[in-house]
Amino acid sequence: MIELTEQQRHALAVAGDSPAAVIDPETLAAYVLVPREEYERLKDQDYDDSPWTDEEMDLLAAEDADALGWDGIDAFQDDKP
Repeated sequence: MIELTEQQRHALAVAGDSPAAVIDPETLAAYVLVPREEYERLKDQDYDDSPWTDEEMDLLAAEDADALGWDGIDAFQDDKP
């Protein structure tokens, strides 16, 4: 476990109810510090991180095609034989 410095403790106090953002200066990766109770509450919610099913992937592809206005392969077919 990492212990907070005085500067970090102050930053958390200033953040109040908002999560405190921290950055690793070496990798520039951003992190968010939240109280353990908040983390446990979020972790225990019904979050499904399982791989998407084929049906979900097909639905997303269809939604994207509709949003982009793509009419499918029929739009590229000539009416002439």
